[in-house]
Amino acid sequence: MLVGRSEELQVLVSTVPRRSTVVMIEGEAGIGKTRLVDELLAHPELARLKILVGHCQPLREPFPYGAVIEALRGLVGTRLQTVSPVAGALRPLLPELTQLPEQPAPIGDPHAERHRTLRAAREVLAAIGPAVLVVEDLQWADDGTRQLLRFLMTDPPPNLSVVITYRREDLAGHLPLGSAYRPPDHVAGVLLQLGPLDADAVRTLATAILDQEPVSAEFANQLRERTAGIPFVVEELLRSVRTFPARLPEVVEVPVLLRDAFADRLSGLPELAHRIVHAAAVLGVPAGVEQLTLVAAIDPEHAELALVQLARAGVLHEVRPNQYGFRHLLARQAVYDSLEGPARRQLHLNAIAALRDVVPAPLVQLAEHSRRADRRADWLQYGEEAADLATDVGDPAVATGLLQQLLAEPDLPTEQVDRLATKLGSVAYAGLDQHDPVATLDRVLSDQRLSTAARGEVRLLLGRLMVRQSGRIAEARMVISQAVDELTERPDLAARGAAVLGTTFVGDVPLAEQRPWLDRVDAYLADCDDLELRTSLLANVLGSRLSIGDPQVLTDLSALPTTVHTVAERRQLARTRCNLADSCTTIGQFGKAREFLTSGVRLAAEAGSPFVVSTARSTEVRLDWYTGRWAGLAERATRLLGEYRDLLPVASELSLVLGLLALTRGEWPAASEHLSRTGVDNPADAITPIAIGGFAGLARMWLAQDDLGQATAAVQSGLQLVRHKGVWVWAADLAPVAVAVLPPADASRLVEEFAAGIAGRDAPLAQAALASCRGDHLSAEAEFRALGATYLAAQSSEHCGADLAALADWYDVLGATRDAARCRHDLRSRGTPSPSRRGRRGYGSELSPREQDVARLVAQGLTNREIADVLFLSPRTVEQHVAKVLRKLGVESRGQLTD
Repeated sequence: MLVGRSEELQVLVSTVPRRSTVVMIEGEAGIGKTRLVDELLAHPELARLKILVGHCQPLREPFPYGAVIEALRGLVGTRLQTVSPVAGALRPLLPELTQLPEQPAPIGDPHAERHRTLRAAREVLAAIGPAVLVVEDLQWADDGTRQLLRFLMTDPPPNLSVVITYRREDLAGHLPLGSAYRPPDHVAGVLLQLGPLDADAVRTLATAILDQEPVSAEFANQLRERTAGIPFVVEELLRSVRTFPARLPEVVEVPVLLRDAFADRLSGLPELAHRIVHAAAVLGVPAGVEQLTLVAAIDPEHAELALVQLARAGVLHEVRPNQYGFRHLLARQAVYDSLEGPARRQLHLNAIAALRDVVPAPLVQLAEHSRRADRRADWLQYGEEAADLATDVGDPAVATGLLQQLLAEPDLPTEQVDRLATKLGSVAYAGLDQHDPVATLDRVLSDQRLSTAARGEVRLLLGRLMVRQSGRIAEARMVISQAVDELTERPDLAARGAAVLGTTFVGDVPLAEQRPWLDRVDAYLADCDDLELRTSLLANVLGSRLSIGDPQVLTDLSALPTTVHTVAERRQLARTRCNLADSCTTIGQFGKAREFLTSGVRLAAEAGSPFVVSTARSTEVRLDWYTGRWAGLAERATRLLGEYRDLLPVASELSLVLGLLALTRGEWPAASEHLSRTGVDNPADAITPIAIGGFAGLARMWLAQDDLGQATAAVQSGLQLVRHKGVWVWAADLAPVAVAVLPPADASRLVEEFAAGIAGRDAPLAQAALASCRGDHLSAEAEFRALGATYLAAQSSEHCGADLAALADWYDVLGATRDAARCRHDLRSRGTPSPSRRGRRGYGSELSPREQDVARLVAQGLTNREIADVLFLSPRTVEQHVAKVLRKLGVESRGQLTD
């Protein structure tokens, strides 16, 4: 019977059959994830759904999409509805699915092919009618499977539910999909974290397993103490003590009991069965009869009978057709640990012999068996070959894991240490879904085996990875600078390091100190014929120069290649275009920014550049903020922040936009929280334009709350960063609020300093801001409007005698509720009747627009007085609105709205 999971099962049964649902079930080994899934799939409510199940394996080969492809094999014999030709991309992976269209012509780009395969999988799943896709043990998934699942779970077909199970403790970075994930609004999201059973549940489970009167509370407590409440261990233990259920042996530890349980299952079986199960434990992955008999060194004629006996004893299971393995890792480990050293080594040698002739060679398994058999030379050979293959097929998680293991081997010759370390750094830099190699590279740098010639390259790779990590920019600069000094014999690598050190918008290093690095890269580019390297350097140089308003960049882009041929070149061109889009957004060239983004994102998707895509998505969010495309912007930015929270450049930019959006609604707690994450606390480890924008946002927030002291402090901190950096182009958002809070004499000097700082620069946003600083709001409005900066134009128009009623309505449509309230307040203060907000006069049990504003601010934790200040109402009016909100929503206190 299912014990202790009734609530979880009810949640699943009430959602999965009724709508598209994403279910994530996490828990340690043996906690009952598979048991819960089995119970769900067997429920009558799911009878009309097509069930597809795939399993990830601990010793997987670098075969992308393996678990999902296994699940899709369950469609053999299923009638597919009409599918587009793109579904034919699955033909090479699913030749047995004969209803698929013909395979489309090759694109010639593995990353573009991969994207087409993702689309094909979604197409097929959408065509089979209501279905549930289950992928178990995601902690062992290849990057391709994770990528495909993210693709499906981000926008699943309306008739598909996805269920994944995983052990968080065995995940790289503790993220099941390789990066943070949040279901889209139209999809039901269910996260179940299964914990151990409590004593009462263990007692119920024990009673059911032993098929007797309820066991004593003392026995249940002993049982839970010895098994930690893990259902699988409870079951296995009780199956071994059926003859004395009254009490547990005091001297036996849980791992021993588990091993004894399997020894008990095997005790009545013949020797051949023992040899088969030992072979299965050593292989570690489901295997066929032939492979099992080769490893076990027995006659194949007798193997099938032994497998039947093992299945009846509940030791081995037919995991998939003609493939046998253990139901649970603990079961396999219990048998494996029971093997004596010499016998275990011999079985690993047998496994090597059995796998050596398999085509394609299962390199990961061969490497692991060689390592465990102490065949060091084979382990090093197969391990590196497996890492290379994983790199080739775009599976950096397998590659980095293997390379880290190889580098941990003692007594590696210098040549191998050099080669493996540089491979590790290069592979890790290629993607996001990976084991963190920074600690390994750091250790390698202190390893005396690393040659002097390779030390600089490894240090450079380490520094480039550190730049992406929050709080390590300053440290990364020192590491890269030292690497450049060591790379005198490798000018190409030294140029890559110089390009990072010259990136103007990273950290608080003064521009004057970064210009020599940019000049050094320019000098190298003059004679650089390597298109991939050249484009990579241009990505840094052009983006850096444009971000500071260099007028030559956009007028002459002849240095930028228009045609590329290799995947590496396409990846670098995508990075260049996305960097230019980001810089265009910073200086106010919004039309150009949109053009660069469109082409850059397309190239990045085709080339398989997830990091570039992530930065482009955050740039688009900031661009949409400036250009007034606010519909769904907060939700999109929040979703992306959850996905990319650990990526400093992306997370800080998204936080800035979320903070600015909160400001326009008067949500002070949310605004403060988001703006504090823009780098204002530590500009040395920030993206400088974003941090300056954060200071500007904080100053506006404090000014709106009439806290001139706090507003002035934020302004002074922001101006200090601008002056230290020496880039006034980035003060477009800060300068106007600075003029508003500083004493007149200081404000006047600031305006002149600002004007001098942007003179001759390509900085239309700063030029419009300068007009605003000078009080020429009519010109500022015209310039902002010409840029497409609609919100900033509206702000300026308030000072130009605009129609405040119409402006208030426009602010309402945009979502800037505090701005709308300010306009209506100004109308009232002038004695002009303020028209009611658009909409019907009677709202019945629904919340009126004003009541929605009040409810939202109550949920933010604001008091009535604070809400009154935000919405320019009297506290008495707010009190009345709050009472109506509570009544209409059927809650008794405002605290329930906050919850």
